[in-house]
Amino acid sequence: MAKELATQLIEQLQAAGVQRIYGIVGDSLNPIVDAVRQTGGSAKGGIDWIHVRHEEAAAFAAAAEAQLTGTLAVCAGSCGPGNLHLINGLYDANRSGAPVLAIASHIPSKQIGSSFFQETHPDRLFNECSVYSELVSTAEQAPRVMHSAIQHALGLGGVAVVTLPGDIAGLEAVGPTPLPATFRPASLVPDPASVQALADAINDAGKVAIFAGAGVEGAHSELMALAELAKAPVGHSLRGKDFVQYDNPFDIGMTGLLGYGAAAEGIEDADLLILLGTDFPYDQFLPDTRTAQVDRAAQRLGRRTDVDIAVHGDVLPTLRALLPLVKAKKSSRFLDQMLKKHDRLMNKAVGAYTRKVEKKQPIHPEYAASLLDQVAAEDAIFTADTGMCNVWTARYINPLGTRRLIGSFLHGSMANALPHAIGAQVAYPGRQVVSVSGDGGLSMLLGELMTLAAYKLPVNVVVFNNSTLGMVKLEMLVDGLPDFGVDVPDANYAAVAKALGFHSVRVTDPAQIEEAYRQAFAHPGPSLVELITDPKALSIPPKISGSQVIGFATAMSKVVLNRGAGEAVSMARSNLRNIPRR
Repeated sequence: MAKELATQLIEQLQAAGVQRIYGIVGDSLNPIVDAVRQTGGSAKGGIDWIHVRHEEAAAFAAAAEAQLTGTLAVCAGSCGPGNLHLINGLYDANRSGAPVLAIASHIPSKQIGSSFFQETHPDRLFNECSVYSELVSTAEQAPRVMHSAIQHALGLGGVAVVTLPGDIAGLEAVGPTPLPATFRPASLVPDPASVQALADAINDAGKVAIFAGAGVEGAHSELMALAELAKAPVGHSLRGKDFVQYDNPFDIGMTGLLGYGAAAEGIEDADLLILLGTDFPYDQFLPDTRTAQVDRAAQRLGRRTDVDIAVHGDVLPTLRALLPLVKAKKSSRFLDQMLKKHDRLMNKAVGAYTRKVEKKQPIHPEYAASLLDQVAAEDAIFTADTGMCNVWTARYINPLGTRRLIGSFLHGSMANALPHAIGAQVAYPGRQVVSVSGDGGLSMLLGELMTLAAYKLPVNVVVFNNSTLGMVKLEMLVDGLPDFGVDVPDANYAAVAKALGFHSVRVTDPAQIEEAYRQAFAHPGPSLVELITDPKALSIPPKISGSQVIGFATAMSKVVLNRGAGEAVSMARSNLRNIPRR
């Protein structure tokens, strides 16, 4: 019996180790879906079809699986609107370096270019959010395109899109199937002269600071050894948190809009700043000082700030080559000053407002996040919505070297946490997965609660419900604008989850938070804990400019004039504890 092309392509994905495809079935995608059905599912060594409620969630779920496992993850969308819905999640995946393959089904091939029903041009539309995007035109060509897509996604670390007309997917397979080109990722070793230049700069500098990102993954012990030799405080980006913050006696926190601790001042006061494996985008938080940068992608060197010493290479081999060349500094005065300042800030600013609030209502979100860190499993996977949930997880969730925290940290999309959690839980069924969701983000893809219910996925959804878009509100106030259009209608998300069969609870009393977490985490199926938090609690960056202060004050004056003094006073009371103190 002749083999369908769709079957041949699915067999290629199986050979590449793919265990599931996230998507929604329909029309032009049906040959692919039926080929998946015929594999018998993962229980029989085949591929599962994970039916989400929105294709955007399919792409986010695949992105989470790929980031956490490092292996190829797949999503799919039917022609026109179906695959267009993938685009936001694919942008997130591509910017995160996640090896994701997207099957974008297409209208019948003979109708392309005729303004046919649901016609779009996926092979063009996905160019900007992929490392490979190609249209399949013939059955002979298709297996080679699929092979190239797999290799591009895995080799370059990003999204590959295969645009496949439904009629071609149903043809007989006629081309040979390329053998899987399985490989182990190589390590990029830096030029010795560049390493020597970096060592000389470290040895000559009086005060050295390190700012590390996700590129330091796998190099924790070498990073600590360098910090010890150079007596250097170590700050980190949000994406670097998992790989830098744990077991780190040199930690001074995180800089940037979501930052905390002494990182901002620590890197600003250094004579030499070393950027390790980070493409931190906010140049306003990078000081005008002598700077070295180490990165495996040469195009990133010097694009955020001027770089005096550029080292092209992976962080791990660079540090291994560097350490023997660095002379141990005798004075630790700069390091000690930054560690002392960091401790003071963490205990008197960031840490202070997690204490003595057990009875204060509405719930302080900082307190709820701190308790979440204490109760969650040591190997929990956290997914965080963009906005205030990014702030609370960045400041209060400790990575421990065993946990993971992922989010839409480079694309900055709302609603990512829940679909990310779906991909994480499917990939790691034995680990605790916690979706830290804002009410704004959760309501945007609320239908994915049905996906959790349908598959009985034991994802723990923790909803910080403040009935407002908190980060946007802060942005407006800093720009001198009174908040407008940021209110989210009050909704009982716990009741919605309960109707879907979740274990759910709505918490208004902070004294009940810890027990609510414990019961939810002990439940064998999906759970939702809804926390009614202070809508006036805003994130204050660790470094505040004069223009931001003026903007905030101007906005408060407008609030007083338009809505009365009471609201302005209430907001001040909620946020005075957040102002960094020296």
